Amino acid sequence: MERFDLIVIGAGPAGEKGAAQAAYFGKRVAIVERAPEPGGAGVHTGTLPSKTLREAAVFLSGQKARSLYGITSLIDPQTTLHRLMARKDVIAASESLRIRQNLAEHGVRYFEGVARLEGPHTVGVQTAAGPLSLQAEYILIATGSRPTQPQGVSFADPRIHDSDEILTISELPASLTVLGAGVIGCEYACMFAALGVHVTLVDVRETILPFLDHEIAERLLTAMRSAGIEFVTNRRWTHVTTDRQMVHTHFADGGELHSAHLLYCAGRSAATEGLGLAELGVQVGERGHLKVDADYRTSLPSIFAAGDVIGFPGLASAAMEQARVAVCKAFGFGYKTAVSSLIPFGIYTIPAVSAVGETEQSCVKKQIDCVVGRAPYSQNARAKIIGDLNGLLKLVVEVPTKRLLGVHVIGERATELVHIGQAVIHLQGSVEVFVDMVWNFPTLAEIYKYAAYDSLDTLARRN
Repeated sequence: MERFDLIVIGAGPAGEKGAAQAAYFGKRVAIVERAPEPGGAGVHTGTLPSKTLREAAVFLSGQKARSLYGITSLIDPQTTLHRLMARKDVIAASESLRIRQNLAEHGVRYFEGVARLEGPHTVGVQTAAGPLSLQAEYILIATGSRPTQPQGVSFADPRIHDSDEILTISELPASLTVLGAGVIGCEYACMFAALGVHVTLVDVRETILPFLDHEIAERLLTAMRSAGIEFVTNRRWTHVTTDRQMVHTHFADGGELHSAHLLYCAGRSAATEGLGLAELGVQVGERGHLKVDADYRTSLPSIFAAGDVIGFPGLASAAMEQARVAVCKAFGFGYKTAVSSLIPFGIYTIPAVSAVGETEQSCVKKQIDCVVGRAPYSQNARAKIIGDLNGLLKLVVEVPTKRLLGVHVIGERATELVHIGQAVIHLQGSVEVFVDMVWNFPTLAEIYKYAAYDSLDTLARRN
């Protein structure tokens, strides 16, 4: 039996950062990963591969070239997808190597094998060379999540996919039904539409992404429709059947939808099977998510959990911070005591969307008096150069303090631009900061100044 201060199960975003954090403060750390390479879904099946596909789709579809220079791109379905997947694999291999190097530099012992909890302080690991037994004062579970596969959908059929497996397809389908218009469903719908696939997006809800600022959501909906995506909303599907030619989606109202392939994107479940949680009495919630307290401690004091395995918000960015905080709480480090409540999110649709803080709608619910400031990309020189004239930056500003409460962006570089506003919100700063700043010209970031002017003009007219 080998003894450590901390054992981490899972070498995805949360596991890597939690292990490195403890090792940084001198703790003896082991990490166990069952997959051949570290990185989890974030590196191999989800975050990075899908974003790689998105960038390739935008480039190969020639959308900007058409609008700027009148150039049309013709896409060969077979060679295009082969090249896209090859690029995905290169990025995954590079990131896996980085993770191994980071863990090695911190002195973290790496074990490849299947882990199972054998006690509050003991982890058994089944490796290729045989079983091992590891012991530690604390255990961090960071095993992530996997796509939910519901009854009524035969994923054994090569034309039916979940959000992990879709990236292994050999050729582009002529048509694709996407069940679930959440973040993942909308992202993949945009990617495949950009590559020339006829996409139909299905959701039981009346609107897509209802948590978004409504104005931004409407702009995204318009852009997706312009890309040729068809929407079937406010209808409940019941089951999926196939024949030799097509995949058939059946609805509760008796209707049917037909396509060459189908992608199911409605939810993920915690990857906790086989960990031995029930035997130890660790409390598990809906979809297998582990229940944790504010310190990310489970119902067993020696066992912590972070990342997708605990559920919401299910973001790699948040998972990393949760793991760091969990480790600091376990050992009493004063370094990181809480995960910031100000968590931005990025939606890698085409166009991209990103936001942080309050929306107009949330301010109404909370009875916060606010105004908004808008700056369209169409009035920005850099946006004209790169060919994005449909983007928008929207600021939510408190009355009468002029304090910035929320930032919402749709368009090119949205997931980068949002962090400028995030910093000001974090510091409880006034929107006047953007007016006082001198911005590089021409840049997209400069739109912050003009959105700020717009909000201050509205405030002046109200007084």
